[in-house]
Formats: sequence, C-alpha cells, structure tokens
Amino acid sequence: MAEKPADATSVEVPDLEGPELAAAERLFGDRLDLARRYVGHLASSGLERGLIGPREVPRLWSRHVLNCAVIESEFPTGATVADVGSGAGLPGLCLAIARPDLRLTLIEPLERRVVWLEEVIADLGLENVAVVRGRAEQVAGTVDVAFVTARAVSALSTLVPMTLPLLGGTGTLVAIKGRSAAEEVEKAAKVIRKFKGHSPQVHLVGEGLLAEPTTVVRIAVGEA
Repeated sequence: MAEKPADATSVEVPDLEGPELAAAERLFGDRLDLARRYVGHLASSGLERGLIGPREVPRLWSRHVLNCAVIESEFPTGATVADVGSGAGLPGLCLAIARPDLRLTLIEPLERRVVWLEEVIADLGLENVAVVRGRAEQVAGTVDVAFVTARAVSALSTLVPMTLPLLGGTGTLVAIKGRSAAEEVEKAAKVIRKFKGHSPQVHLVGEGLLAEPTTVVRIAVGEA
C-alpha cells in the first residue's frame, strides 16, 4: 500500500520499491523514515501551498528526493553548505536528512516557502539546518559556508553571480544541472572568471545507483 503523510488523508505518496528502495536505503540509512516523512510533507502541505505541482507527486522519490540526496557524496565530513533558492528543500533538506554531519543553511526569499521549510524542519527534528529569508545577493557576507548548492534556480550565467560571493573567496559551487550542463558552463565562462571561479567540472553522480544519474557542475573559488 502507498505510504500516507501524517497530516494528510487523501494524498497517496508513491511507494518505494525495487531499485528505488535500494537507493533510498543506501542514501538515507537509518534515517529513511525521516525521508519518508519529508516526502509526505511534499505530497500534502507542499502540494497544497504550491511548492510542487500535482504532476510531481508520483515521481517525488525518483525525480526529486533521490536525485538530490545522491549529491551528498560531493561534500566532505562536517562541511558547511548553503542551498540557494531552496524552495521545497531540494536539495537542502534531502542533504540534511541523508547527512546529519553537514551544516545546512537554506536561503529562500519567499515568506510562504520559508514558513513551510521551518515547519518541516521542526516536525522532522532536524538540528543541522537553518533557514535564512532573503535573496542570495542580500545575504552574501552574512552566511559563512565552504560549499553552495542549487537546483533548478537559473542558468549558470545567472547562478554564478548569485552563489560564488557566498563562499567568501574560497569554496565550491555544487550545482545540480540537466543535460545542457556543459553548454551552460561554456556560455558562463566569462562570468565564472569574473567572480573568481575556476576549474569547472561536469560529471554524473549516482551511476549504478539511480536509473537516471544526477548531473553536477562543480566550480571552485580560491585555492584549487
């Protein structure tokens, strides 16, 4: 039977089974129940408040949660990470659940999304994540992180000026991108250099674990 979120009675959350279940168990370990509760929030209050569309509910695990959680391998133990334009917590909350050692800061300008994120964080009892309301450009200099990440925010030419200043001169952008990632890197070359970025890399994460691996763009700032 389909799992149901604790605060909804009519929304069916897709089951985890087969390869997806194996991937979720590997990524979340003994915190898989927390991930299930998070998906429950996405499919109920997240849907009701417009954070996700109704067509996304059947593929919350495959297209969204697992797609985001798999990039946990990109961060060293105890890393500080900012998620720009966190929205429904993708990828920030996925990382906070999969990696309790990480310290996550979710940066989100819209109040209704901030309120939802704070409600979910409180319900899940996550102690390694905080929410900052504002645009990335507004909070640069007040957020101290070694890594910054983002998913479905904008093209790299726009994303780079938003994210690299958050690193304070040293760190790494780990952006979740689509099939046009390499083309985006090429188009953003001048902007990357302008904001002191270097060594852009495009690679797949989750090969052999996910049916569709996640494409990641890494851009370093400061020491190589």
